[in-house]
Amino acid sequence: MRLRGTARAAAGLLLAVALGCTGGAEDDAPEPSPASARTTSESPRGTPSPAPSPADPVSLPALMHREHTGSGLRLGAVLDRTPAYTRYAVTYEANGLTISGIMNIPEGEGPFPALVLAHGYIDPDVYVSGQGMPREQDRLARSGYVVLHTDYRNHARSDDDPDNDVNLRLGYTEDVIGAALALRGSGLPEIDGDRIGLFGRSMGGGVVYNTLVVAPGLFDAAVAYAPVSGRPQENIDHFQRPDGDPLVAEIEEKHGTPGEDPAFWRDVSPLTFADRATEPLLIQHGTADDTCPLAWSREAARVFQEAGKDVELRTVAGEGHTFGHRWASEMDVTEAFFERHLR
Repeated sequence: MRLRGTARAAAGLLLAVALGCTGGAEDDAPEPSPASARTTSESPRGTPSPAPSPADPVSLPALMHREHTGSGLRLGAVLDRTPAYTRYAVTYEANGLTISGIMNIPEGEGPFPALVLAHGYIDPDVYVSGQGMPREQDRLARSGYVVLHTDYRNHARSDDDPDNDVNLRLGYTEDVIGAALALRGSGLPEIDGDRIGLFGRSMGGGVVYNTLVVAPGLFDAAVAYAPVSGRPQENIDHFQRPDGDPLVAEIEEKHGTPGEDPAFWRDVSPLTFADRATEPLLIQHGTADDTCPLAWSREAARVFQEAGKDVELRTVAGEGHTFGHRWASEMDVTEAFFERHLR
């Protein structure tokens, strides 16, 4: 797949598919990983495996082969000023769609490393711009990161994509790719386009997985909080089918069930393409998460580890999907991770 921005381009593509979740663990300790953490002084990451030819236009391989664009990052109204940062309404272009969001720009002398935030599922009918990860937006900007929180298509002031839901919301992945390219090509002196990380929670954690396999090299490091399953059919069975969501019938009519078309469902799972990832990945999941089962993160970590990737699963004892009293300490871990790879 090819990526094109107004400045430099990085290889890869993205894809996301699920609804929302968070995680936890038994001992607050990282689980073993065969790959050591990469620092900015270490040797370059490995070359990703070639992108497979797409059998279906709705698939991760199709996104890998698509030429993605991201540009036109525009600062809009000032939404808030604090001693630490200024918060702006923003828009940018991603594959021909205008996507809205918010951006926090730290006070002081830049350029600053940047983080793209990919939020979890919120009904687009009630979502307001920047709603997804307010605690993280504030804290990371106070720590000296430019924070771009994307609203995704069909949310807030973003353009509509009528096929996005039936196509497993893969368009959200394109929106995140576009965000990174728009940051790189913005020309804003506050942004260091050579240091960009990705941080997603719940459904956004699924976007993170897809980013790593579709767009290896686009980001420098990634964190997933309480992520959904890396297997889209599990997310549908867990979140949508029990609620009688009519979208399930539309999806299966268009794409078939896993039993009817197993190849399609393999090609929309990032776990199928774990060998393409090149960025270090931190997964944080609470043991008391009753929204997204911890087992999902255990499987994802195992698959990436077996592919020889730099992944760490950190389980957090007693924490649920949104993280409560341990949120601040786990953000310490998150910031230390980004500090190693982006500073």
